[in-house]
Amino acid sequence: MLYYLFDYLDKHYDLAGAGLFQYISFRSAMAFVFSLLISTIFGRRIIDKLRRLQVGESVRDLGLDGQVQKAGTPTMGGIIVILATLIPVLFFAKLDNVYIIILVVSTVWMGLIGFIDDYIKVFKKNKDGLKGRFKVIGQVGLGVFVGLMLYFSPQVVIKEKLNTPIAVESHQMQAANPSSVFGEEVKSLKTTIPGVKNNEFDYSKLVTWLGDDYKKYAWIPFVLIVIFIITAVSNGANLTDGVDGLAAGTSSIIVLALGVFAWVSGNIIFSSYLNVMYIPYSGEMTIYISAFVGGLIGFLWYNTYPAQVFMGDTGSLTVGGIIAVLAISVRKELLIPILAGIFLAENLSVILQVSYFKYTKKKYGEGKRIFLMSPLHHHYQKRGYHESKIVVRFWIVGIMLAVLSIITLKIR
Repeated sequence: MLYYLFDYLDKHYDLAGAGLFQYISFRSAMAFVFSLLISTIFGRRIIDKLRRLQVGESVRDLGLDGQVQKAGTPTMGGIIVILATLIPVLFFAKLDNVYIIILVVSTVWMGLIGFIDDYIKVFKKNKDGLKGRFKVIGQVGLGVFVGLMLYFSPQVVIKEKLNTPIAVESHQMQAANPSSVFGEEVKSLKTTIPGVKNNEFDYSKLVTWLGDDYKKYAWIPFVLIVIFIITAVSNGANLTDGVDGLAAGTSSIIVLALGVFAWVSGNIIFSSYLNVMYIPYSGEMTIYISAFVGGLIGFLWYNTYPAQVFMGDTGSLTVGGIIAVLAISVRKELLIPILAGIFLAENLSVILQVSYFKYTKKKYGEGKRIFLMSPLHHHYQKRGYHESKIVVRFWIVGIMLAVLSIITLKIR
């Protein structure tokens, strides 16, 4: 809202300083500061309110050190992250930008699913929460919405580099006028393959077998892929939310890396210099990302060991869903196995544990386990590591994976 106000004041009254709101960098910085203030200052009040409402975590005794002591700690803390993200976005972002619309809807959508799950656990005293099939229906619904918006919206376009001699004859020309090396805006389902030269893959190629009109049906595999990514990443974040500070910290690292990709892809100068896909209008996501990171870091103020509040499914499902939508929007979804490697490891540890247990039970009559406990962070708890050590080491691995993901901009 402030963007439109100061844009009006700048154009009609030439108000000193109003032009700052034209710069994404300025609005991103302001969104981060406001988000951090909201999450730290008002986070305390939200926690106190949750405590008065007796919105406490019900903990099953799994034999982990310090686990029983966490019973009664307020949950649904994801509300802090959601509010600290949405409020600055509403103030500083262009609200008619398609990427901002998609992200705001995704935040509210996944937040509602997580809230219902937490509500059933806390107030209905049902430890299972929302049934799995309803969670999946919600994730699929979001995937359909995001996929169709990205496919049909006229704002979702790319500009491809020209291969003409004029476009490539001089680096000085590119530096002086980067737009000269890009073609017109076009609708495309191309994405980026990390670490590969000429690293673009067009999802429409998946349906070439349908004949000459195959592009008419390209939205079908695209939407299915979006559904799969959103479901997988949101569940991965949900599984990672098991020890104090783990999900919020690793998510902050992932989102910061996605912020770099959004900034580069949405800036014609950086896109030209790094020879990456230029995605017009996508730079506006940087404001959302800044607010989101501020909310996560502010939440960590209260969520680090010993946690004063838990994220709950309200937060973890939302965080995972947003990360997936961001990665798809900047066309870096194929980097998710690297960038969100912590989420992947947590997901795989559960899948392998359950599958191996069922297999050995069927074959030998007694189930065997690969890990002492899954998800993976519980395995290390069982081995005697303090949860603070586990969290910091997972953060370190997350930073390494984020740096590796960023350098794929140049390594091909």
